[in-house]
Amino acid sequence: MVITGTPGVGKSTLARLLAEELGAELVDLGELVEREGLHEGEDPETGSLLVDLDVLSKRVLELISSRPGGLLVVEGHYAHEVVPREAVLLVFVVRRDPRELKGILERRGYSGRKLYENLQAEILDVCLTEAVRRYGEELIYEVDATGRDAGDVASEMISALGSRSGGRVGVVDWLGLLEEEGSLSEFFSEL
Repeated sequence: MVITGTPGVGKSTLARLLAEELGAELVDLGELVEREGLHEGEDPETGSLLVDLDVLSKRVLELISSRPGGLLVVEGHYAHEVVPREAVLLVFVVRRDPRELKGILERRGYSGRKLYENLQAEILDVCLTEAVRRYGEELIYEVDATGRDAGDVASEMISALGSRSGGRVGVVDWLGLLEEEGSLSEFFSEL
């Protein structure tokens, strides 16, 4: 299974809970990229690693092949770009209200361009759109983690996995909500 979403939405916590509950192996893509050097250096403006998606895709295929029949939980904001469709049971796209997400990212030290690019990605449904494009709606389960306990969200995800409840897309509309409130410009003023 794949767990994806904008940085800060809760993917890592949820992936650990699911892997533990399901007895699955957890593949944290950020950790894997760093540990095995599957990147092309660092973005000088944001400090983020520039991931080599082709090399990472090949490595993920190796990990999948080494566990035939075994369940993997692959987690990362680019997980939907490196796990092949035929290896997926369900793709969870974790979402979080950008107002809540902003505080989380700021506490992690995000600022400037890095902060606003991630907030804008969440508002514009970037991970969701990319996941739907790659896998089709039938394999997608969008889950809103805003203000929720991780255990509660993980329980919802396990239930969805058990019933193979894909096709859950369009759960949130941050763009519409922020536009309606008149606060959208706060998130796009850094452009």
